[in-house]
Amino acid sequence: MPVPHDLLADLHITAEKFQALIDKDHDLHKLHKEYNAKDKEVEAAEGNSSTDDTINRLRKERLLIKDKIERIVHPPKS
Repeated sequence: MPVPHDLLADLHITAEKFQALIDKDHDLHKLHKEYNAKDKEVEAAEGNSSTDDTINRLRKERLLIKDKIERIVHPPKS
């Protein structure tokens, strides 16, 4: 059974703050679109009984995109 992923909860940010960041940062906007598309792929794979290897590969791809988003939203402190 597909489990929805809540990106904003993972990032500990409100929808309003995230939208403000997206409005200012084209790269973040693009990554968010990529994340949503990959999340739909994961849900579809989970729902249609794809192989575990396929599902795990898609999840890892989604995680890599999320990590890029997180570095923009919460940059490392110097």
